[in-house]
Amino acid sequence: MKKLLVCMLTCFMAVSLLAGCGKKEEAKTVELDKDNPTVISVWHYYNGAQQEAFESLVSQFNNSDGKDEGIYVETYAQGNVYDLEKTVLNSANKKAGASEMPNIFAAYADTAYQVNKLGLVADLNEYLTKAEIGEYVDNYIEEGELSKAGELKIFPVAKATEVLAVNQTDWEKFSKATGAKTSDLSTIEGLVKTAEKYYKWTDKATKTPNDGKAFYGRDAMANYFFVGAKQQGVDLLTIEKGKCKINFDKKVVRKLWDNYYTPYIKGYFTASGRYRSDDMKMGSLIAFTGSSSGAAYYPKAVTVNDKKSYPIKVRSYEVPKFADEEDYAVQQGAGMVVTKSSDKEIYASVQFLKWFTEAKRNFEFAATSSYLPVKKEANTEKAVEKAMKDEKNEDIKDTVMTAVKTVNNNKMYTPKAAKNGSQIRNILETCLSDKADQDRKAVEKAIKGGMSYEAAVKKYNTDQNFEQWYEKTLKELKTLEG
Repeated sequence: MKKLLVCMLTCFMAVSLLAGCGKKEEAKTVELDKDNPTVISVWHYYNGAQQEAFESLVSQFNNSDGKDEGIYVETYAQGNVYDLEKTVLNSANKKAGASEMPNIFAAYADTAYQVNKLGLVADLNEYLTKAEIGEYVDNYIEEGELSKAGELKIFPVAKATEVLAVNQTDWEKFSKATGAKTSDLSTIEGLVKTAEKYYKWTDKATKTPNDGKAFYGRDAMANYFFVGAKQQGVDLLTIEKGKCKINFDKKVVRKLWDNYYTPYIKGYFTASGRYRSDDMKMGSLIAFTGSSSGAAYYPKAVTVNDKKSYPIKVRSYEVPKFADEEDYAVQQGAGMVVTKSSDKEIYASVQFLKWFTEAKRNFEFAATSSYLPVKKEANTEKAVEKAMKDEKNEDIKDTVMTAVKTVNNNKMYTPKAAKNGSQIRNILETCLSDKADQDRKAVEKAIKGGMSYEAAVKKYNTDQNFEQWYEKTLKELKTLEG
């Protein structure tokens, strides 16, 4: 009898364990009523072609799967990403006059982090099976977990990285005359040398001394800091015991300074328009680093003056990296955050997001926005070639292909979400670029005043100048720790 009882108990425990394992593979479901559909509101920051593509897909959902399941999605454009962030945070903090929180809002990790701290973000993990989560690129899921593994607080819908956009028309003239090769642009050090060569080549083309043209510029200076440091083995921002810590390593930062500030004050780099694509359009540079999602805005011509312009072709390459350092590239792009509400609304929100991110459908959005799809099966060169074969915009097709190669050839990196993450990024966005631009103007003024080019540059390209800037920036960043 004892043996029988032990056997029965063992069998019961085994069955219980199997049942538990099976339960983990199941996703929470909620019964909806297609005759009384659950209405879901979505706030986004898309505009232009991106907004048209997004709203077209939402309409498609409402008239197909949404109609069959009892889900109706309403979209609300909230301006640009900064406008949306402000609107979301005002709503989350119940500011006077603010609208009620939507069911879904587009957000970067730092915004999601702040709303999550208020207890307003739903964990989507229980609404998805492990197999479903496994279909998405691992890094995108990890970013969506914010600070706690196993929770999904940001649903990936469209991602981006950076690319090096080159005015191929003017590059070929330069390359033919000087022997410059695109392979020289694979490293940051090679980029700087090429920019110097371009400045001197264009300087010699005129009778006026020291009027060489800049070769390169970059958008998103914060990315240069974060990824450039990570390539050197350092996380500028880490989370320790739930608190933010700044690791502004002087040796690492000096390398960043030497490869941006120095070529900038020498006239090899520049930044004048709102975006570097604007500078390319005006002929101020012929190469820039920018988001892969900006391919639709690449210039088709260079405007020399009010009466003269000429057509150009732009080609995308992988972003230069520091030589002999680790292969990291930036991971960016907002995801969708689902707010806490009824089970019906959360479930309906997840059903819509799953539908939107199906590989083929996700490519429909990517084709008009140059964003990257978020599932593993879609992030292959073969899948991109097939999906983009009918795309008429060559800039988008070329850029998406380059971006997918970047994802596959590198370890993707994005800094951890933090309480003061947005403020930290804002400091990094301007601290070096503003300093470089200010000192470049001073160099130009000194040259006009009669000082030689070499002496004017030497006056600012000093260890003391770096030290002063470094200490000032470090102090600003340290106030945001914790």
